[in-house]
Amino acid sequence: MKKYILFTIIIFGFQGISQDVFKLKKEKPDVIYENIHVRKISDSPEQTTFLIWIKNSVKLHKHVHHTENIYVISGNGEMTIGDEKLVIKKGDFFTIPKNTPHGLEVRSSAPVKVLSIQSPQFKGVDRIFINAK
Repeated sequence: MKKYILFTIIIFGFQGISQDVFKLKKEKPDVIYENIHVRKISDSPEQTTFLIWIKNSVKLHKHVHHTENIYVISGNGEMTIGDEKLVIKKGDFFTIPKNTPHGLEVRSSAPVKVLSIQSPQFKGVDRIFINAK
């Protein structure tokens, strides 16, 4: 009986500290937004993870101290990374090294939805916009 009680306590105890699970395809913005909506879904000293919806564009910018990994969940567009322009679409994954200019022009009728993982932790102060020529 003691083993059963201990097992039950351990099982229910681990459920209390389990990780959040997100169904990325089903996640929707929780507010009405004009162009870009950002939802933080994970945060630690090593990384910050966001779900981002973009209707039109992301202006050219860079992160001096952060590397950004992006997975495209839905939509498509033309991404600028450094001097390159590439078409991105659902299922694509790419890394933007720190201090590299990047931006996006949405080409799909629906917003582009991405999973963005910034490392180290992103506190919102390492975003430098670049004037387009």
